[in-house]
Amino acid sequence: MANLQVILVATSAILLAAAVLPAASADVTVADIVTPEFFNGIKNQAPNSCVGKGFYTLDAFLRAVHSYPNFGNRRSLPGSKREIAAFFAHVTHETGNMCYIEETNRGTYCDPTQFPCAPGKRYYGRGALQLRWNYNYAKSGRESNFDGVNDPDAVARDPVLAWRSALWFWVTNVGPVLPQGFGATIRKINGKECDGGNSAAVRERVGYYNSYCRKFGIPLQTNAGC
Repeated sequence: MANLQVILVATSAILLAAAVLPAASADVTVADIVTPEFFNGIKNQAPNSCVGKGFYTLDAFLRAVHSYPNFGNRRSLPGSKREIAAFFAHVTHETGNMCYIEETNRGTYCDPTQFPCAPGKRYYGRGALQLRWNYNYAKSGRESNFDGVNDPDAVARDPVLAWRSALWFWVTNVGPVLPQGFGATIRKINGKECDGGNSAAVRERVGYYNSYCRKFGIPLQTNAGC
């Protein structure tokens, strides 16, 4: 009986320890993955003359991430790293290594079907994922407490908003399709590229993605294109 009690106590201790141990990636944060070395390694590829050099900062990114706790928080550490690699692959392409705060082709991008467009305002690409269209500015503004319809320039003025708008678009539209492959994320961001509109851009995005996967030590996707 004494031996049985010892065994039961030992078994209970093991089960209790297993219950309180964190999951394999529970104690790894986005900040642990997006290190200053990784972040600055992207930004330092841009010329010193770029307006984004002093605008895009790791601190602003991490502050924005606090608003989206599910970002980079997949069920496994490799899954979390893959999402972050995919996100920054698109950021690198869209901003030219964090060089551009606003896109050079400044169209109107107004579709008043669901949301109005303010007189004189243009909803061209701004921020880390170059947010476009009035309806995206309106929805992102509601999420981040700024007037996206009447003041879309706020995304280009505020570094945290520049990242929050990108993360909003990612978690709302792009992140959910990541399990389908990196190509699905390209299609969500710019489907025309996938339909033959710009095969060079697709290759560039895939190249960045594979590069970041290597940096994070996770397997490359067999066919990352779209």
